[in-house]
Amino acid sequence: MRQKLFEIIEKSEGNKASTVYDYVMMAVIVVSLFPLGFKETTKALAVMDYTTVSVFVIDYLLRIATADMKLKKGVASFFMYPFTPMALIDLLCILPTFTALSSGLRLLKIVRLMRAFRVFRAAKMLRYSKSIIIVLDVIREQSKALLAVGTLAISYVLISALVIFNVEPDSFNSFFDAVYWATVSLTTVGYGDIYPVSTAGRVITMLSSVFGIAVVALPSGIITAGYLERISREQSKDKNE
Repeated sequence: MRQKLFEIIEKSEGNKASTVYDYVMMAVIVVSLFPLGFKETTKALAVMDYTTVSVFVIDYLLRIATADMKLKKGVASFFMYPFTPMALIDLLCILPTFTALSSGLRLLKIVRLMRAFRVFRAAKMLRYSKSIIIVLDVIREQSKALLAVGTLAISYVLISALVIFNVEPDSFNSFFDAVYWATVSLTTVGYGDIYPVSTAGRVITMLSSVFGIAVVALPSGIITAGYLERISREQSKDKNE
């Protein structure tokens, strides 16, 4: 019985029940996010929230009950599983609703803060979406290249901030403001709340913005290339089978 449950709740190739379970869970996740779009909670939204959370609780308990089959650590698996990344996300999806049910709590700000943790429900989709799983695998495979780009981006931000902070100190109250400006320039967002006014500062801004476009484009190119390569391998594997 537990083996069948494990095959259903975990992604199992060729298992129709597992596929249906994944689609149902993805639908429940989407529905659970709907109440977050409203400031006030109506009775219908409350019922929707409690119903979806009940499904999450059942899913969470089933995964704990079959933890030994997933982690293969014997009895220790039941104690280790709650501390795994996905299990923690599952728990964060559940706790806010039950915290809000406690009428004895007067720390409303903490309850509201806990409500924000419901956004983690979107992260549960990582478990059920094959495309997202492929992207995560690509990120792991290309970790060295992405780490190099990340190092380059951080270096760019710090060096640009240091240069602009010394070239135009009057426009930036602190080095943090300069780092903020450099980050905004890197991402080409350009809020315009902090900007240089001197000619030298503007020249540096133009150069950093152009360089920023290249830095931002690199991770996208790496992930896209890796994704297409992974899809090609999957298609070749399917043809060979």
